[in-house]
Order: sequence, then structure tokens, then C-alpha cells
Amino acid sequence: MNTLAFVVVPYLCLAVFVVGHVWRWRHDQMGWTTHTSQLLEGRLLRLASPLFHLGALGVVGGHVIGLLIPASWTHAVGISEHAYHVVAVGGGTVSGLMLAAGFVLLVIRRRMTPKVFRATTRTDKLLYAAMGWMILLGMTATVGVNIFGEGYDYREELAVWFRQIFWLQPESHLMADAPLVYQAHAVSGFLFMALWPFTRLVHVWSAPLAYLWRPYVVYRGRPGNAPTASRTPSDVRDSALPR
Repeated sequence: MNTLAFVVVPYLCLAVFVVGHVWRWRHDQMGWTTHTSQLLEGRLLRLASPLFHLGALGVVGGHVIGLLIPASWTHAVGISEHAYHVVAVGGGTVSGLMLAAGFVLLVIRRRMTPKVFRATTRTDKLLYAAMGWMILLGMTATVGVNIFGEGYDYREELAVWFRQIFWLQPESHLMADAPLVYQAHAVSGFLFMALWPFTRLVHVWSAPLAYLWRPYVVYRGRPGNAPTASRTPSDVRDSALPR
């Protein structure tokens, strides 16, 4: 079971993650979008979206630091284990609460706004369920185990196993003694990656960086197109707006 859960499943999910993105780009570029519903409702979205996205950035950043940077590296630069634990748990809790609050507001908005709910697909519902499950496991691990529980140093076992996956030498026994919530969170994380290419999350890879250097589009008004006779050529102003 350890080999299946902590060796076979991660590699299958990583393969689906890569191949799924290639397939989606080749066959569904028109669907490679956020499918935003901002035009349908914007008041609640203005609060929920920043909370969700800022919390997500903090959570992802914490996972990258915690899983990819070995403990020996932080010790080498003078960061004690206690200091790392305080920052990791504190930052993880704040980011997780922001993410959870934003997620709950987004779910309420999607369910309680008729227009938004009618625009919700089955894939969206599956994504929301999977994301909610991941947030629940993550908060249970961070708050339940490390704040109110006995604590668990994931960098000694879980992080080592995670890095070994990319070196093609995963040792499944490293996860055998990990708390059940960490085991479930790890497996669920890879399953979530397998779902990723087939949802609206693909928009993450399409940041509009080209907008920073692309030229402006110049719009010029014409006096002959004025809607009223009282409008004169002096009323028409040239404007330069980005595309």
C-alpha cells in the first residue's frame, strides 16, 4: 500500500499533469481561460478574490520553501529550527485562513447568485470539492497537528520523500510513520495535480506579461460622428489606451 500510495500514484498523477496540459493546449485553446463570472456579480468577488489569491500565493510559497529547501540549508544560514517552525506555522496559518475565507466566500457567491450558479459546470463543482478537501487537510495539518497537537517535523521525512520523487528514487517507507492527515494531504495533492489540466486552473500558466511592453492602441474621435449637433471638433480629444 505504501508503494502504491507514495510511489505509483505520484508518478501517474505527474504524467497526467504534463500530458493533460499538452492535450488541453493542442485541443482546447479557446477554453484555456478563467471563465470569469465577474460581469455576473462583482460586489462579493471584490472581497473574495483577493483573499483567495493572496492566500493561495502564500500557501504555495510555503509549500515550495518547506518541501524543496532542505533543513541543512536553513541551518547553514543561521536559521534555527525553532525560528523556522514559528515562521512556517505562523505564515502557514495566516495564509491558510485567508485562502479558506476567500474560498468560502467564492462558494457562497457561486451558490447564492443565480446567474453565477447557472454558469457553473460539473468540472467547476468537482474542482471546488477537491480544493475544499485540500484546504481542510492543510489547515488540519498546520493548526490541528502543529499548534494544538504534538507537532510533526515534515522536513525530516515528508519533504525528503517529495524531493526523491523528482530524483526517481522515492523511499515510500519515509511516509509510513507520518501522521495520517499528512499522508492524505500528500496523496490528495498529487491527485489534485492530475485534475488541474482539465479545469480553469490552467489560466495560472497564462500570465499576461506581454502587456508590460506591448505598444499602445490609439483611438481617435471624428467630429462627423458626434452624436449631437452641439458637439464641436474641439470637444473631441485623442486618447491613448493600452490594448
